[in-house]
Amino acid sequence: TIFFFFYNGKSAMSGDGQVTFGQAVVMKHTARKVRKLFNGKVLAGFAGSVADAFTLFEMFEAKLEEYNGNLKRASVELAKEWRSDKVLRKLEAMLIVMNQ
Repeated sequence: TIFFFFYNGKSAMSGDGQVTFGQAVVMKHTARKVRKLFNGKVLAGFAGSVADAFTLFEMFEAKLEEYNGNLKRASVELAKEWRSDKVLRKLEAMLIVMNQ
C-alpha cells in the first residue's frame, strides 16, 4: 500500500512494509517503497509486485529525463507506452508520483 496527502501546501508520501515477491507477501520493516527521482524533485512510490515496480520506476525515470522533469508529460507518455505494449500491460504494480 502506498499513499500520499496534501494539506496546507505541504505534501507527504508513505508506504507500509508489505512487499510482494511473486505470490508471497512478506512484511519487511526495511522495505523502501518510496523513492526520490529526478535529483530529488519528484517522489514516487509503488504498490504491487516488487520486480514489476522496479521496471516501472526505471521507465518513469527515463521519461522524466527525456522530458526534462515535466511530471505531467512523463506520466502521460509512460501511460501511453504502458497501455500499448503487451508485456507492460501484464505488470502487477502501480506507481504514484508527485512533485515536492
